[in-house]
Amino acid sequence: MKDQKDIILENALRTAEQTGSEYIFLFLATAQECRWWTKVPRAYRQQIILVIPNDFRIPAPLLKNTCKAVIRSWSGNQSRFSRIKYAFLHGVMHGFISAGSRVVCVLGPAGKNHLDTITVHDLSLSWNEEYPFDVKSLIQKKAFHTIIAVADVALDIGALGREGKSIGTIFVIGDSENVMKHSHQAVFNPFKGYARKERKITLPEVVESVKELAKLDGAIVISEDGYVEAAGRHLDAGGSASKILRGLGARHRAAAGITRTTQAVSIVVSESTGKITIFSGGRLIATLEPLISRRIV
Repeated sequence: MKDQKDIILENALRTAEQTGSEYIFLFLATAQECRWWTKVPRAYRQQIILVIPNDFRIPAPLLKNTCKAVIRSWSGNQSRFSRIKYAFLHGVMHGFISAGSRVVCVLGPAGKNHLDTITVHDLSLSWNEEYPFDVKSLIQKKAFHTIIAVADVALDIGALGREGKSIGTIFVIGDSENVMKHSHQAVFNPFKGYARKERKITLPEVVESVKELAKLDGAIVISEDGYVEAAGRHLDAGGSASKILRGLGARHRAAAGITRTTQAVSIVVSESTGKITIFSGGRLIATLEPLISRRIV
């Protein structure tokens, strides 16, 4: 009997051909799945973009020779649709696909050696209020790479909290001069006085500091090129009252409001659910859903 992974992949290839999809995003969650992939016949591998956890020890060049490209994704657990949306953001960022591409996705449960799902997505059409994903304006921003880096930090906070406790916070990225004009310090700014090179959001020590400071009231402000300007910042911009934000709290409304008043993008971590919400232009444009089963609550 054929391995189920082989059967799923064969069906995905037929689906891609019948729907005119450009690529297949193949999500490999374990080293065992990666070893299976290296033994798959190579005839159609230029159609495949592999999505693997970024903490895999398997050398990327080894996998790159077996496919069109490799996307190293945030390594924590996410819901299936969240994993798909997150991979699409990276695919667009690296130029593998465009905001209007049609893509087939093949994936299984997070962290399991098991493929069981095929989905087809026209990135410009396949989303609704339940699974918002409208990132055309987002990917045109100079801050796009910084936004993705901050999304990684937000996913960690949403999934794990801090020291086992749930945390909610706001990140505001880009147009930082105007953001500072439309906000004020709720507490002493812990980043004031530090050299610019010591405030880069991609530095491990800065990431850990940001996760700790996320416990403070107020927002964390980051420039479009990735330097943390302030933490504990109260946003003065008026909250949004749009229909899609009904039922969300003051944190989400403030985050939406600052993106309506400035050119910034905001990312909110929900304290109650761990869900990550991205706002631009006063609108909710995407959500990511980390699984929070590893929290100690």
